[in-house]
Amino acid sequence: MSLARRVVQLYLGLVLYGFSASLLVLAGLGLDPWDVFHQGLARHTPLAIGTWAIVVGGVVLLLWIPLRQKPGFGTLSNVVMVGGTMDVVLGVLSPPHALAARIACLLAGVLLNGVATGLYIGAGLGPGPRDGLMTGLAARGHSIRVVRTALELTVLATGWLLGGTVGVGTVLYAVSIGPLAHVFIPFFSRAHAPRAPEAALVPQPLE
Repeated sequence: MSLARRVVQLYLGLVLYGFSASLLVLAGLGLDPWDVFHQGLARHTPLAIGTWAIVVGGVVLLLWIPLRQKPGFGTLSNVVMVGGTMDVVLGVLSPPHALAARIACLLAGVLLNGVATGLYIGAGLGPGPRDGLMTGLAARGHSIRVVRTALELTVLATGWLLGGTVGVGTVLYAVSIGPLAHVFIPFFSRAHAPRAPEAALVPQPLE
């Protein structure tokens, strides 16, 4: 895949990620841990949830410096595009009232978030700031599972205390995003990956 096509894939993934995250907000049935934190901050300030996603992403990116992580083009784009898309979508769409519509928003949001994750990571132009923080800490000798769990539980608990929405959607996202990413990341990576055995294209668990 050419660089131009990878850039298009990256931005499609980032916009879709922001849109899918907006669907979870509109559903009102629970957000992913980081957006629980962003929403909690938004409830106490004039800034919107997407703007807080940008601010927090920028702060997290600064934490890469002592970890000697190097951001890619996709990393910097991630900081701005996801939160910016959320603010645009949530500024245009209103939350549905019917439970069936809210459930549909939740399910579509989780599924599309998995597709978006595959698109932007599969473009191979740099991880998101939060993913880079996780892998950077894990590179210091910690289990990536422990690091991810600790980070997400911390932001989830803090966001919940600030008034962020925790619910069935939070649980559904937690149990679904891993399997979805496992399918879509290698799927969208194949187009520009070098020839390799099929197993090499599937992310392996890190310890």
